[in-house]
Amino acid sequence: MLNAFRFMLYSELLLLWRRSQEWLYPVAFFVIIVSLFPLALSVDPTFLKKMLPGYLWIAALLASLLSIENSYATDVEDGNIEQLLLSQVPLSLFVLAKLCAQWIATELPLIILTPLLGLLFHLPANTILILCLSLLLGTPILTMVGSLGAALTLGLRQRGVLLGLLLLPLTIPVLIFGVSMVQQSQAGLSIVGPIVFLTGLLVLTLTVLPYPIAAALRVSLDE
Repeated sequence: MLNAFRFMLYSELLLLWRRSQEWLYPVAFFVIIVSLFPLALSVDPTFLKKMLPGYLWIAALLASLLSIENSYATDVEDGNIEQLLLSQVPLSLFVLAKLCAQWIATELPLIILTPLLGLLFHLPANTILILCLSLLLGTPILTMVGSLGAALTLGLRQRGVLLGLLLLPLTIPVLIFGVSMVQQSQAGLSIVGPIVFLTGLLVLTLTVLPYPIAAALRVSLDE
């Protein structure tokens, strides 16, 4: 199973690299949205230090929704999922490999760009570090929850609007604790609580969600 997971992860990363628009668009969207923040509100350094972490989280959430919308459509059109159903490899293993590749291609670049954007807006180094840590813990959860929504709405018309309405309420706890981690750090308070919550939620989603996502894909193919 480990060899099968490695092969599927490598294949998905290679496909995403060749379909560069699937990961370039969310990254470009993230950078543009963050760049517009001081132009729309204020260029005051004190205001930016206080509000920018939350704004970065919102931009990361919207970029995640943008990247996950059509994650399974190509596999269904190419017949890849039907072939996996006929093989001995569990569909949940394919889902986990695809989600890992999706996170590496679309979410990891956002985390890598965050220190640069933080320095651009004069954020302290400690705040940038905590912000990157919160994104590192929270963005995989966004990818997993978004993938579940994409599987449930697969085959529906105008699924983008429905996907946003379905997922935004589910991602609110991640957004709250991700932002509160940075705010508590800026206030000199302990950040153990948000870290424990996000870590536990990350472990829960990684171990549980691949199975309902695989079940949703089976139901979509049977229709």
